[in-house]
Amino acid sequence: MILITGGAGFIGSHTTRALAEAGQECVLLQRRSPEVPPHLAGLPVHTAQGDVADLSTLLAAGEKYPITGIVHLAVALPWGDTGDDPVDASGRSVEAFLNIARAARTWGVRRIVTASTIGVYDLGHEGALREDMPLSLAPSHPIPTFKKITELLAGHLSGVTDLELVSARISGTWGPGGHQPDPFFAAPSLALAAARRSTPDLSGMLHPAHADDALDLLYVKDTGRALALLQLADELNHTTYNVASGRSTSNADVITALGTVEPGFGHDLPVAGNGPANWLDITRLRQDTGFEPRFDTASAAADYVAWLRAGNER
Repeated sequence: MILITGGAGFIGSHTTRALAEAGQECVLLQRRSPEVPPHLAGLPVHTAQGDVADLSTLLAAGEKYPITGIVHLAVALPWGDTGDDPVDASGRSVEAFLNIARAARTWGVRRIVTASTIGVYDLGHEGALREDMPLSLAPSHPIPTFKKITELLAGHLSGVTDLELVSARISGTWGPGGHQPDPFFAAPSLALAAARRSTPDLSGMLHPAHADDALDLLYVKDTGRALALLQLADELNHTTYNVASGRSTSNADVITALGTVEPGFGHDLPVAGNGPANWLDITRLRQDTGFEPRFDTASAAADYVAWLRAGNER
């Protein structure tokens, strides 16, 4: 059985479904509810109520179920707006990650796949972003800052224990169940507008959107499948993998794709004219797991708009 922290969330739900389709039973670690979420009903899924920050409740999941692998997607970050002491909050974040390693050793689990992010890279770099590129140590947004910390811990523990901790650098991900709006990129809000035949609301983004803004955009069903493949591969040759499409997709590309789904849909965005074109190199992922994206921009747009029009809010 594969334990998935954050298994009922956006990427977690699709990872759970991909593992189930590969013949695996899954255990979802959930803080608030002991019930299987309705959108995962009918799958070979169990739940355990617990929290990665509480080692005793985490270990209880392994007493109830025979855990053989872990996919760690739950977010445990020291957000700056919670009112917590930043030193204590940072300590809890690191301890939550270490609790996963403690539980794995207790249960005899060998492989932990843990979520990192495209944000660890210098996105001002032109061209392919490879796992062996040096990363900046300058502080930034809490997500990439603490993902870098846990990547370093994962690499260290993989070298000094019998654990195999695999860091998955997940690219910009969109699709059913995703963030609306996403503060980092416009594709989800554009898709929602196409589904509703309305004007996109991009006011929730951290930075103004431009037509030529581009990133490596991966449909969430492919993201979940890639994470499942990393967990189930017989042998992995690296401790860090890009989970991505391996191509650069601009907002203009997304708008064009949505226009094929909803004829007449369009949205004029200003052109920045100076943004770098980059993408995540997925050679490692291809070679070690056989992963290939099944969705291009057009098929992803069609699938997502159909999902939204079926009565789903996001």
